[in-house]
Amino acid sequence: MIDPRLQTLRVLYERGTVTAAAEALHLTPSTVSQQLRQLSNLLGIALLERHGRKVKLTPAALKLLSHADVLHAQWERASADLAAYRDGSAGQLRMCGVATALAAVIAPAAEKLRCRHPDMSLIMSESAGEDRFELLLTGRTDIAVVIPTPESPPLDDTRFEQRSLLEEPQDLLVPAGHPLAAEKDIDLAEIGGELWIRAGDPHDQHQLLLTACAAAGFTPRVTHEAIDWFAIVALVSHGFGICLIPRLAPVPHQFDVARIPLRGESAPTRRLITCIRRGSDQHTPIALGLEALQEVAAELASNG
Repeated sequence: MIDPRLQTLRVLYERGTVTAAAEALHLTPSTVSQQLRQLSNLLGIALLERHGRKVKLTPAALKLLSHADVLHAQWERASADLAAYRDGSAGQLRMCGVATALAAVIAPAAEKLRCRHPDMSLIMSESAGEDRFELLLTGRTDIAVVIPTPESPPLDDTRFEQRSLLEEPQDLLVPAGHPLAAEKDIDLAEIGGELWIRAGDPHDQHQLLLTACAAAGFTPRVTHEAIDWFAIVALVSHGFGICLIPRLAPVPHQFDVARIPLRGESAPTRRLITCIRRGSDQHTPIALGLEALQEVAAELASNG
């Protein structure tokens, strides 16, 4: 019902280049260029201007994008109204999120949905290395559980609706033989001289370490790095550094490490949020998914 070439323009704005937009939309670059030329001719305005080998959206194209975001949000609502005439709980729900959220929040929420709505089709993924906001924008997922960063879209972004889900404390992970291993809790400001491992996703988890250490008055000396928590715990266990570990991340039992709660003003937490396409919460499966995620998050919070 909405000219699909508007979606092509939205994705080009998000990705920055014709080639990247084509990849996200599973089209060829020439098809993307052709669609944008057709849209420009239809509207009688220039949408792109050349900057060397790249293209930049014109002011008119940026104005058109603001209308396109409103149109797509309204279309999500219209589509949801039509879906209400069917049994919405039999629809498909796709959820993605960071690994710890997938394990501790998304999977339990999906289990609740499967028990309550056995006809609902559930698809879950970690989508590691993907921009989860882009997955939403291009329709490849319905709910994303993410950790907001300075690069995340602002709360008033007309394309997305973001809701707080859970505040997750960070613990300190050290080898069992480390002098800190016997501590009941510790202030981050007391351990500035330690060697650190860059643990987890560098876009969010490592940024959390840098921000927390800066608040505690030091810059961490980072040596080794890993993303998978099994590998991270192994590095710590063998004495190659210490790290922050999210409260929801499990510690494999075969490794000899100590997990210590952090205290003080600089004790870091990370905020998990749910993100959907604005207006899409009127779809029954998405509404049920958000409800189940909030229910699991409340249970985790009550259990400490």
